[in-house]
Amino acid sequence: MTTVCVVGGGAREHALAAVLGRSADVVATPGNPGIVGTTAEGHRLWSTAAPPSEIEADLFVIGPEAPLADGLSDRLRAEGKLVFGPGADGARIESSKIFMKHTASKAGVPTARHAVCGTIGEARAFLRSLPGPYVVKTDGLAAGKGVLVTDDLETAERDAAEKLSGSAFGDAGRRLVVEEALFGPELSLLVVCDGRGAMALLPAQDFKRAGDGDTGPNTGGMGAWSPVPIATPALVDEAMDTIVEPTLLALRRAGTDYRGVLYAGLIVTAEGPKLIEYNARFGDPEAEVVLPLLASDLTELLAAAAGGALAEPPTFRPESAVCVVAAAAGYPASPRSGDLVEGVEEAGRVEGVTVFHAGTRRDSSGALRSAGGRVLAVTALGETVAEARSRAYEGLGHIRMEGMHFRRDVAGASSFEMSLAVGETGASPQSPHSSPGHPR
Repeated sequence: MTTVCVVGGGAREHALAAVLGRSADVVATPGNPGIVGTTAEGHRLWSTAAPPSEIEADLFVIGPEAPLADGLSDRLRAEGKLVFGPGADGARIESSKIFMKHTASKAGVPTARHAVCGTIGEARAFLRSLPGPYVVKTDGLAAGKGVLVTDDLETAERDAAEKLSGSAFGDAGRRLVVEEALFGPELSLLVVCDGRGAMALLPAQDFKRAGDGDTGPNTGGMGAWSPVPIATPALVDEAMDTIVEPTLLALRRAGTDYRGVLYAGLIVTAEGPKLIEYNARFGDPEAEVVLPLLASDLTELLAAAAGGALAEPPTFRPESAVCVVAAAAGYPASPRSGDLVEGVEEAGRVEGVTVFHAGTRRDSSGALRSAGGRVLAVTALGETVAEARSRAYEGLGHIRMEGMHFRRDVAGASSFEMSLAVGETGASPQSPHSSPGHPR
């Protein structure tokens, strides 16, 4: 019996465990209260506080960015483990936006015009050379919240000063990437890599801002849907040919054996797809919609990539998936923890619905409590986007938590119609994930 160890404890790791659990026993560290029990196929899921180095498993799958950047993959491989997840050198593609931009530039990848800034003088000079809107990013990891997009030059300059001072994101913000804004709908393309070859999974689209209509601050992601009409096979091929493959070649030439997921955050402009960012792991909440749609064996796919021997491309179910995130009061600025969470079982009984735990814990009495900003990710499958969306919101309607908030427009008509129009015409309206006039 194959055993897979999933490292991490959020909704992404819950989704990984659930889909890997179709063909393997899965142990998650630290896991979460949702990763427990037996799958429909008869495989065990359980969580443990044991560190990865003390776990016996045939395959290790590392979920979050922090342990990847910290070199966990390198340490496990040094112990002879089979690991899906890049080493620390490959993880720099996410842990340093400056490294990512330098790599993309060397590879000739189409991306936004930018400047690397270590002082407010440098940031101010470049910002004032741009027509606006303005994009200011921390160099280091910031849990998906280190990006500001604004039309207001004064706001951009103030944000740059706060980041550079360390008051906003500590050392992660003491160097910045300041760049021009790009216009168009966004796509998340998750690519499985084996050190030589690469295979794309179904593209998805996420909803970054906290409020309906793409208002409010950036978050780690408030929902997602897949597949997306704009992501035609031709568009995916173009993105692989002009963005992903040149980047992987540049990494190989630099001596990096990249085995894991390369997440390409793309924007479809009038000139074609361009790169916004790279992540070194499965996206969250994208994983919660892409992985459940997988028809082929995820354990076999990730093990083949970890072993440097990708062969058969993945196949997917002919359905749609929609995920809506239930967030805690105060998220993203100051999320409140400890609120009672009820109705998860009822939500999971809605046809096509799976509730992934993002930030939960059990108290001493066994009651479920919130333990993070994003608390639950409610995913539904359906024959159509409309059916999947209806089921997701029906499931969410069963969940009760004081102060809970969520977006009501995930995969709504405006997003679908805009994406469909772009897919048919090649036009590039403003990003559906940004408020009017505020591209990401």
